Amino acid sequence: MGSHQSHDKADGSGSGTSTPRGSQRGAGSRSGSGGDLQGLAERQEKPPLSMVPVEKLGKLLAQISQKEDGINGVTENSFKKYLFPMYPELAHHFYKYIHRIGKCKNKHIPLSTFRMQCEKILSMLDDAVIIETYVRMFSMETDENNMTPDGLRNMLYTSYKLSMDHYPEGPQTCLMINQTLSAVVDGCFNKKDVHSVGFVVRWLEEHCHRIIFPVHRYCVHLLATRHRDMEAHVESRGAGAGLELATPVLERGGAARGSALLPVSAAWLLAAAAPPRYSRPAAPPAPSAGWLVARLVCAVPSHWTPLYSSSDQGLAANRFLHHTLAYRGPTVVLARGGPLLVALCCPAEWRDSHCYWGDADCALLQLLPTFSLIERAPKMIYLNTSIRGYPKGLRAGSDPRRPALAIAEGFDSFTFNGAPYSLDSIEVWGCGDQASRETQLEIKKWQIREAEKQRQVKLSAADWMEHPDRYLLELAGRPQYNNSAS
Repeated sequence: MGSHQSHDKADGSGSGTSTPRGSQRGAGSRSGSGGDLQGLAERQEKPPLSMVPVEKLGKLLAQISQKEDGINGVTENSFKKYLFPMYPELAHHFYKYIHRIGKCKNKHIPLSTFRMQCEKILSMLDDAVIIETYVRMFSMETDENNMTPDGLRNMLYTSYKLSMDHYPEGPQTCLMINQTLSAVVDGCFNKKDVHSVGFVVRWLEEHCHRIIFPVHRYCVHLLATRHRDMEAHVESRGAGAGLELATPVLERGGAARGSALLPVSAAWLLAAAAPPRYSRPAAPPAPSAGWLVARLVCAVPSHWTPLYSSSDQGLAANRFLHHTLAYRGPTVVLARGGPLLVALCCPAEWRDSHCYWGDADCALLQLLPTFSLIERAPKMIYLNTSIRGYPKGLRAGSDPRRPALAIAEGFDSFTFNGAPYSLDSIEVWGCGDQASRETQLEIKKWQIREAEKQRQVKLSAADWMEHPDRYLLELAGRPQYNNSAS
């Protein structure tokens, strides 16, 4: 009891007694050791209070199942129709997972089992546990310890669709989504028909662990809040209606207009695989209907802005430098050579140097034809276009003797993991805030003004008599230079 009292005393100076999310505390406060003893005895005799939102949700689903299906419990029909009306595929896998993990003997889920399993999902905080839970959710129904390529594709598409469904204009899509999903699936399975759940979990943790989190956040949100909408919709006989969601995903970024190397689906994948510094929104969306849900489930960057595209500005080293230098923010460089598409994440302003630079958020990824995170390490970026005696070009890799990516000085070819490719196109996207882009534009304007000043040099009469332009004008037949003679 001594340790129990000291624990309560320590909690009293902070946020209070720890309770599950959504649970209700007692109306009265403890006034002495007698209250502590009584509370401890009650906690030992009674099971812990369930989370109130889950309890309300379970009762509503059980009532609907009894009314529509004549079953005392939670049926898959009511679960799909009223909890996940917009995502039946997610609802099917979620329900089957709860049914399987709860060891239900009948086709429906008992109310107590439903509450228990939903509370476990709501209480998950560890990233590895979250990833493993949803991989098992989409695993083979006949063997929960194995995963097929179709199961991984369905899970990835669910995460993608959640992000794409939160546009102000309504649901959006991308023509390249099949290619993007195939790259991830092929990168994980490598032409194999099945992998263990543990292998898929480890691969996702290594290459793109944040790609599952939007699905988990969305499920947690619905489990915690859906009972409010159901209570209103059930009375109006409109419980099947979905949530009205809106969010400014890609409404300002250049990726919303499309890109040759960065379609929306590739931006979604890159944002989930690159360090969080690149995908963190510059500012939260304005409050609107469903704006909180949008911030939870949308993993597509809304603030990326195009800095350089070789298809528009030309493919050359000086063009790359002109449009990329002076941008004081993180950038993503995309390079394509044939079927290969690689992305280099640069965390800071680019600089022309003979040394490797960059912090721990430097990353090199392969997006096509298969997806993988090649390397993430500090001091792995190299750009030299003017210093003699050192290799020239753009390089990326922690080993200077064998860089994973090496773009030639003329920006006409590159090598990737030792294999040569012709450089077809390059794009650079700025991932910083709007102030970084405005600062870069101001610096460019200042450089233009300074160049104009250098051109307009006033010459004295003595200097003009010896100036080469004077002799060129005389050779052209114009020896007089005043306005009266002209």
